[in-house]
Parts: sequence; C-alpha cells; structure tokens
Amino acid sequence: MIQRRQTLYLLMVVILGTILYFCDVIQFTTLENSQEQRMFLLSAQGLEEVTPELDYSASQPVVLNGLWGLTVITLLIPLLALVDIFLYKRRLLQARLNILTAVVCGGYYAMVYMYIWFMRHQIQVDWNVCFGACLPLVCLVFIIGATRLILKDEMMVRAADRIR
Repeated sequence: MIQRRQTLYLLMVVILGTILYFCDVIQFTTLENSQEQRMFLLSAQGLEEVTPELDYSASQPVVLNGLWGLTVITLLIPLLALVDIFLYKRRLLQARLNILTAVVCGGYYAMVYMYIWFMRHQIQVDWNVCFGACLPLVCLVFIIGATRLILKDEMMVRAADRIR
C-alpha cells in the first residue's frame, strides 16, 4: 500500500491539507484614503483583525458570516485524501473519491472568492494573497497525479485478467 506512488501523492495531500488549516489565506487592508488603517487575516479558523494599537471600541466590528463553510472545506480535503489511501483494493472507488476531492479543492477557491467579494462590499478593502492560498492548487496537482496512477493500475489489472 505505502509503496505505491499514488499513496505517496495522497499522503502529501493529507499533509498539505492539514497545513492549510493553520495558514492564512487572504490579507485584507482598508484603503489608504479611509480614516483608520485596519488589517484582517482570513484563514480556515476565521477572520482575525491584526491592526496594531487600534481602539476597538471606536471602530465598527467587521463580521463575515458563514466562515464555517471554509472550515469544512479545509477539513474535507485531508480527510477525503486519508480515506482514499485506505481504499487501495477498490481502485475505481478510489478514483471517484479523488475526483470528489479535486472538486472540493476547486470549491475552496470559490469560497475564498466569495469571502473576498463580501469583504469588498462590506467595507472598502484591498486584498493580498498569502502563502496558504496556493496549497489547494498544489493538492489538486497531487490528486490529479494520483488519479492517473490509480487508473493506470486498474488498466493493468484488467489487462492481466484478460490474458488468463
């Protein structure tokens, strides 16, 4: 099981997906022409204001509703990959679960875009991409590679069954 290349790829997805849970994804800063400069960090754990030396009682709080969606998607990526590792005897189910994990990785970017859109309309902010935003894309590359290798194994098994 562990000697297969696709298992190593899926193990990398588990590791990167776990790291993604703790990384910041997007950094929001208020525009320079606003009266006070504020900075927020968006991660799977929520939206955190990291503005130094700001009187929080005078400023209006910023609330993003529905951050649980990003948390769930972030936790689903490594969980699905981990389950996928142990389905090595059922290759077609493993390939289908890989496709589902790839869709979840794409859904991660859709959720992040939705939060960027909400923040831009709630308060005027600029946004910058942090390191964590590239991890689902790297996971997607590993998932596609694992799926190709799983389907290649399935073709080899079917060819061997025909020869008998």
